[in-house]
Amino acid sequence: MKKLIVLAVVAMTVLACGTPKTVIESRKIIKGYWSLDNITYSESGEFNVSLLGDTSKECFEGSTWRFIPNNNTGVYTINNQDCPTGDRNFIFTIQEIDPETGLYDFLLKPTNAKGKSENDVGFRLQLTQLNESTMRWEQTVDLDGSPFTINMNFTKINE
Repeated sequence: MKKLIVLAVVAMTVLACGTPKTVIESRKIIKGYWSLDNITYSESGEFNVSLLGDTSKECFEGSTWRFIPNNNTGVYTINNQDCPTGDRNFIFTIQEIDPETGLYDFLLKPTNAKGKSENDVGFRLQLTQLNESTMRWEQTVDLDGSPFTINMNFTKINE
């Protein structure tokens, strides 16, 4: 009888600490290929922003992204010929931050092709929209003591 009670407590603990259903659904939706169509800012003007510690807004626009959620890896490809083109590998995690609003934190860490980080730097973005055809990330940074939001808008590419 004691073993049954212990087993029941362990099972409830595992279920209570499991991945939320909305995160599991998000992983299914994000799987596949996406195009980063445009990047906008919360303020107007010209800004010299290096996204994800990589390159400029102009280089990122038109890039293609592949998300492989079963091992939390992916790759994005810079396609603009005026930029340093090629594949960039990353690992990612989706974390639910507010089940009522449906907002998530999206953690992205650039890696080499073997999944190892060169400098152990990652980026926290907010996954503010995700459906079968569109996705939106927001990253808020500090600009002269005020919040500055970078919006990245994706569309799903049919495979």
